[in-house]
Amino acid sequence: MEPVSLKEIPFAEVNFAARDLLTEHRADGSIILKTNIPLGPYPEQLSDYLRHWSDSDPDRKFLVERDPAGAWRPISYGQAVAAADSISQALIDLGLSSTKSNTSRPVVALGSNSIEMGLLALAAMQIGVPFAPISPSYSLMSGDFSKLKYIIDLINPALVYVPEAAPFKKALDHVLGPNVPIVSGDGAPGFLPFTEFTSKTPGPDFAQVYADVNGDSIAKYLFTSGSTGMPKAVITTQRMLCSNATAVCQLLPVLDDHPPIIVDWLPWNHVAAGNLNFNVILRSGGTYYLDMGQPKPGEFETTINNLKDIQPTFMQNVPLVYERLAPYLEEDDAFAKHLFSKMDFMLYAAAPMPAPVQQRLDAVSAKAVGKRIPFISSLGATETAPACIMCHWPSEAPGNLGLPMPGVDIKLVPNAGKLEMRVKGQNITNGYLGNEDATAAAFDEEGFYCMGDAVKFVDPDNFAEGLQFDGRVSENFKLTSGTWVQTGEVRVGALTAISPLAQDAAVTGDMRDQIGLLLFLNQVECAKAFNLSAEISLSELAENTDLRAHLTEKLAAHNRQQKGSSRRISRLMIMTEPPSVQDNEITDKGYLNQMATLTARQALVERLYEDDPAVLVLS
Repeated sequence: MEPVSLKEIPFAEVNFAARDLLTEHRADGSIILKTNIPLGPYPEQLSDYLRHWSDSDPDRKFLVERDPAGAWRPISYGQAVAAADSISQALIDLGLSSTKSNTSRPVVALGSNSIEMGLLALAAMQIGVPFAPISPSYSLMSGDFSKLKYIIDLINPALVYVPEAAPFKKALDHVLGPNVPIVSGDGAPGFLPFTEFTSKTPGPDFAQVYADVNGDSIAKYLFTSGSTGMPKAVITTQRMLCSNATAVCQLLPVLDDHPPIIVDWLPWNHVAAGNLNFNVILRSGGTYYLDMGQPKPGEFETTINNLKDIQPTFMQNVPLVYERLAPYLEEDDAFAKHLFSKMDFMLYAAAPMPAPVQQRLDAVSAKAVGKRIPFISSLGATETAPACIMCHWPSEAPGNLGLPMPGVDIKLVPNAGKLEMRVKGQNITNGYLGNEDATAAAFDEEGFYCMGDAVKFVDPDNFAEGLQFDGRVSENFKLTSGTWVQTGEVRVGALTAISPLAQDAAVTGDMRDQIGLLLFLNQVECAKAFNLSAEISLSELAENTDLRAHLTEKLAAHNRQQKGSSRRISRLMIMTEPPSVQDNEITDKGYLNQMATLTARQALVERLYEDDPAVLVLS
């Protein structure tokens, strides 16, 4: 009997919206895409959703986390409204609200996801006080706290929350002035105890302060990754949040068929979880299980145990997590059946999904439940709240990002042989706090936000088949983990480590799990360093064992000094042909054109990630 192809196994039937694409071709070569599905109604603010579910089903679980003993501790929608309103009153008593202060001064949160943080976010936003979650790494893993200090100076917080005082004290002492109140979840001496915030009774002014919040109210300041400099504070309004949550649920109506359940580790200081996951759960009356695991050695077991305990109806994660998850499911049939039995779909974002990973999970779900669980994807940014396009159908095309969201116009602009994607809609930011230059540069003459991403059509003859990621218009890129790689810094670091033996290097790794280099040698310096003939060719140098060993040693030492995958170089190939002027690999100023080099040498980039004798694999 012939083995059954995965493509012959049907996808699970899921309630997705039908595609209805409108297309406009312009004389300048640009293309406008939009859906014919109109954006549905949405409330003035997120907490209207919270109140709806509190009124209709007050005992339904909203947020759930592990207590110190390891048991799940839930807070219901009814309890969440009461707690959030109490915290709002505490903030009002401190002089924070849309009517009592300059509402641009936010409440800052420095910790990891928690029920306390979720309640504080809702409490602040529902009275017109922006919420600003900041990556804990800026406080806990930084030597000089430079990014944290920059952010604090920029946003001038009215209050700071930490889950525990001790781990954050050094950072707080370094960046905060003496007059900023700090609330601590553990009630440490010298800090305001969080328990006092949840024991307040809302006063007579609370209802009016709540009613004053509207779509234009600033809900959050969310921060860009800072991969190209200091983080930018993205102004995020209630309209952005509510309209995007509505648009997502319009394309994925399955989210309203039954209360969605998610088990999620992604941090709320990032837009994917803090906006999309949190707000979709809130809008659809779902339950959010907080996963304290991480896709790191020694920590992923926590995620696995949580997934064995809870059956999510959807997942939204970076491809790296699905890759880490695959072997656990392949080795444990019972776990696979448990996980997929209630799963409607799996969503990935932040980086492209490697086809082999998707195929492995397709095979596991087919074996476990007899059908493939649809993988869908989306593309967005912190500035877009986040979803701009979404694949809302089962697709065989790897990396299918889908089509425009309701209420979003997509403009595809020809740029250096690619189609640059620009977006306009009610989910798009007005700009960056305190950075007029960056705000002006982010939008084109028609008011479209310039994302910096390039896309291509899955089927150029049928646009309705969706869009695929086609790299960054700029040189920086993401690994499959979702981690940004700053090409310039990687290049300079590598060239410094092996100086003076290299002329230049092109950095690879876009849509990959590792950084690589296409290395252009300095023939003169290499010949001198290894007592070789000045006439030695690049091909001969590329095969020189002493040179290869030296490069491997120096770059391995360089890697040991790097803190994360965004700086470590894993693979290297020595180029045997110099940069080509004809292929625009070398600029008129003598600089290596990264994008042109990678395009011209795409076959070598592919070889770099294969088991090829020309490749140096670095530790």
